[in-house]
Formats: sequence, structure tokens, C-alpha cells
Amino acid sequence: MIPIASAGTSLAEPAASDSPELRTGTAQQIPRDRPSSQTRETLARYAKAHDGLATLGIATSVLPYVALSVAMYFALGVSVLLTLALAVPTAAFLVRTFIVFHDCSHGSFLTSKRANAWLGMFTGVLLFMPFVRWKHDHATSGDLERRGVGDVHTLTTSEYDALSPRARLAYRLMRNPLVMFGIGPIVAMVIGPRIVARGARPRMRNSVIVTNVALVALIGGLCLLIGWRDYLLVVGVPALLAGSAGIWLFYVQHQFEDAYWESGEDWSYDEAALRGSSYLKLPRVLQFASGNIGFHHVHHLSARIPNYHLQRAHEENPMFHTVPTLTLWDGMRAVRLKLWDEEQKRLVSFAQARRAHAG
Repeated sequence: MIPIASAGTSLAEPAASDSPELRTGTAQQIPRDRPSSQTRETLARYAKAHDGLATLGIATSVLPYVALSVAMYFALGVSVLLTLALAVPTAAFLVRTFIVFHDCSHGSFLTSKRANAWLGMFTGVLLFMPFVRWKHDHATSGDLERRGVGDVHTLTTSEYDALSPRARLAYRLMRNPLVMFGIGPIVAMVIGPRIVARGARPRMRNSVIVTNVALVALIGGLCLLIGWRDYLLVVGVPALLAGSAGIWLFYVQHQFEDAYWESGEDWSYDEAALRGSSYLKLPRVLQFASGNIGFHHVHHLSARIPNYHLQRAHEENPMFHTVPTLTLWDGMRAVRLKLWDEEQKRLVSFAQARRAHAG
């Protein structure tokens, strides 16, 4: 479960293309690549951790996830179907656990820096994520950044037209929902985090190695205790569901029809956050299950705001009231969008791009 979609897109790194530099929000060490001072001052009062609310957050994420995982195991003695039914709420609480992990990586969940680190490492094991390495990668590849860094690779219609047939097929496969939401969680949670990058600094390398060792001990012990088949049912199924949901949540908040793509000289951090990241207005139960991730546009302007303050920040500040708003159905429909049409300045489906080209 990683942030994989860009907020208001950048074409700063087109693949072998002469397209002008367009951006979702590209941090290039210039002042406008950060929230304005006025925005920072406005949001500063929400960027304060509250240990009481954080404790409630743990009690409604990590603890229910562990409890439901145990319940799933005992449900196997009754019915496999009952166990699979329990996998859905278990996955929901694992998504909430990821939100805790995410906030810990920003040092915003608890008031203590050390407590954030320890809780982040513990939840990281539950999520198969090396906390220190993930924290570093997330901080340096934020999803308002250059296209292809921290997002789903998105081509313009002209770039897609210039591809060879084989490259077009590869792009279509990569953007296929079965690949993104089926194989994507396996790559993002199981395979990618196990690999130590070449040339990684010792701290990053140690984070991966220590997490891998902890996972070998935990998974090995559980498989010896309950068997590998039961382990895959009890742990694997909820993890796959949670991973798919997590990827979809990040994806639809950045890849919607009227997303924000601008050239480098016209690009603004505040505009990219407010127009390039949607307000995903979910039903209350799904808002709870997703840990307020629908207010991701607020997070883009101040990463130090913990999830339990995001809704209040959104509701109390008029600048957030005009951001692009998506319903659950809008989010489902957004999956069909695959390419950026530079003439219409919106994301389009393959079929829409084909019709426009034919016209």
C-alpha cells in the first residue's frame, strides 16, 4: 500500500518525447515548489499531534486488525466462507493501520519522535514495510512531484501514439486494473520492500534487512504454528484486499478527468495540491475505514497534519471547499482514464483518445 498516483500531473520526464515540461507538481528547489507562507500559517494549528486521539487511532486500527486476524483463524474451524467474509473488515482495519504507519513516517501521529519511530517500525512489520526506508522514499518522492516518481506512469496521447506496438501493449497491461490492483499490491507490499537498493545508505539497508529478518521470524513462526495454507488465508487475503484498496485510494485521488497538469513556468505548489488532488467524498463507514484519506488534498499542503485532524482542517478553511470532489462512483469510473490529452487538457480513456485522433 503505497502512494502511487501523482497529484496534478507533470510531464517533466516524458519518455523520449519532445513534449514541453508539464508538471503535476515538481519539487525543483524553488520557493513556489512549497506551500505559500500564508498557507503554512493557516494550517499550522492543525499540524499538532494529540496523544489521546492517537491512542484512539491505535485502538481502532492495529488492535482490531490483530483481533480480527485471530478471529479469522478460529473461524476456519467453522467455515472457510466465514473466514473469507471476515477478511473484508480485517482488510479495512489494515488500511487504517497503514494510515497510522504513514502518519508516523511524517512524525505527526504522536507527540514523541521516538514513539512515532517505534510505532512506525511495529506497524511496518504488519504491513511488510521497512519503516525507515519507506519514510525516506516517501519524503523524497512525494506524489506532487515529477511524473514517474511516486506515481502511476501516465503518458500523453502524443507520447502514446509515438510508441511501438509492443510498447503500447506494455503500457496497456501496466494500466490494466487487474494488473494495478491485483499484481500491484504483491509488488508494492511483498516484493519491492524486500529488495535493498544498490548503493543504499547503511541506514536504509539496515531498515530493509531488519524488517526482512523480523518477517522471516514472524511468518516462519506462524506457519509452523498454524500451517502455511491457514497463514495465507488469515494474513494473505486481507493483505491483498487492503493493498488493492490502498492503491485504488491513492490512484483515484490524483488520476481524475480534470486533473492539474501545467508547464513548469505556470506550475504552482498550492494549485497542484488544491486542483491536482481530489477530495474523495466517501460514505462515512468507508471514510472511517480509509483513515480520512479522502482529505488527501489537505495532507499535500501540510504533511504534518495527522489523519485525525484532516477533516477539521478541510471543513474550517474555505480554500478547500472548491477542490475537485469525487464520489465513490466517480472514483470507480476514474479507473478507465489512461492518457493525458494535451489539447483538451484532461485525462481520457483509450477509446476517447482514439475517437479524438480519428476526428
